[in-house]
Amino acid sequence: MLVNKTLANSCFALLSLGAIAISGISLPQAARASEQPSLDGLVRQAASKDQATSQQAIAKLREFKNVGIDAFWNAYQKDLPNNSQLRATLDAICQQKDCDASRLYWYKDLEAAKTASKESGKPILSLRLLGNLNDELSCANSRFFRTALYPNAGVSQLLRDRFILHWQPERPVPKVTIDFGDGRKLEQTLTGNSIHYVLDSDGRPIDAIPGLYSPQAFMDNLKDADGAAQLLDNTNDLKLRREVLVKYHRDRLAKLEKNWRSDLTRLRLPAQPLLQTVAIAPTNIDATIASRLAVGKMAIELPTLTRTPSVPLSEVIPPSPFAKLSDANWARLARLYQNRVYLDQGSLKLMERKLSPSASMPTVVNSFERAIAQDTVRNEYVFHAQIHSWFANGEFMNSDASLTALNRRVYDQLFLTPASDPWLGLVNVNVYTGISKVN
Repeated sequence: MLVNKTLANSCFALLSLGAIAISGISLPQAARASEQPSLDGLVRQAASKDQATSQQAIAKLREFKNVGIDAFWNAYQKDLPNNSQLRATLDAICQQKDCDASRLYWYKDLEAAKTASKESGKPILSLRLLGNLNDELSCANSRFFRTALYPNAGVSQLLRDRFILHWQPERPVPKVTIDFGDGRKLEQTLTGNSIHYVLDSDGRPIDAIPGLYSPQAFMDNLKDADGAAQLLDNTNDLKLRREVLVKYHRDRLAKLEKNWRSDLTRLRLPAQPLLQTVAIAPTNIDATIASRLAVGKMAIELPTLTRTPSVPLSEVIPPSPFAKLSDANWARLARLYQNRVYLDQGSLKLMERKLSPSASMPTVVNSFERAIAQDTVRNEYVFHAQIHSWFANGEFMNSDASLTALNRRVYDQLFLTPASDPWLGLVNVNVYTGISKVN
């Protein structure tokens, strides 16, 4: 009996070794795997108040991507609204501020995003912004994306299901601090705009969605661009790729022109072309001019900008692409689509958390939705129309440098924040301020 028992134990040991070998894991590997903390363990460690422990766990959770985000969310969702430490931890896992409202995973390295795109078959949605998406004080429009777009249930699900997300700073965001002298300080950002690029797995641009849109219009644009991406999937023929993109953008431009004519008729305004010549931006543009290009952020920035020494408006006033309609008529046009602009509960909860207790939530929401409606029609009929035109003419198609070239033109000619101006229109060296010079 003892011999049989010993033999049985040996057979069991051999079978166990065989199972490990068959599974492709050696004994040392199996031992190391057993020592690795479970996903639940990583979630607990990430929430630790010990900074070193938390940072190590956060880095490992990022390797799980959306699964890691969901695991942390499921463990602490009841505590997140009232626990800033837990929210900051989730932001670090996502690499996006206010991630508890959106639960989206963002890459910061484009090469890693391209690898993920090739593995998943999904196109890349690459955000360019001033500042960092995981900072509270990134540029105003990127903050609005975190409020109006990413927490929206439909937008969030669409982004998770059909895109690989990536963000990259265009440049640092300018900040201004107003010291009231009694311990209170007001800090805000000035100027800058943001844009979402839809890229293929090689990082080549397919489309670009400039500035702030309503969630509904943003999803429409994403779905259109995703359709183009699927047509281009596994297409290595550069000529065919060019033909597909040219047709896609010509079709979109034709649709915009039709809608533009229809909207002018509805408003009983004179007919005029959708596209106007975009002049090359001067090297220095007053920041107040650039700020006026986006209605939502203008309300925040203009009061401070008008008190900032800058370029006298008489020196340089580039022809505004928005000049084809007065501000009043742009507002009238936006009202035609106002019923399609609404913030869902995810956005409203985030807004409520950030608002002053003395603020009127209905008043703030109504004002914000009106601004979003205006930005949507202006961005679509001016900026996006111009981008469609560039692509329809065969530009920014196949080169590895296409994204860089397109982004440069957008910021130089559309957003009026050229790279040649290190001061973003906030400083004019020819205006005396009585303060020591800047270099």
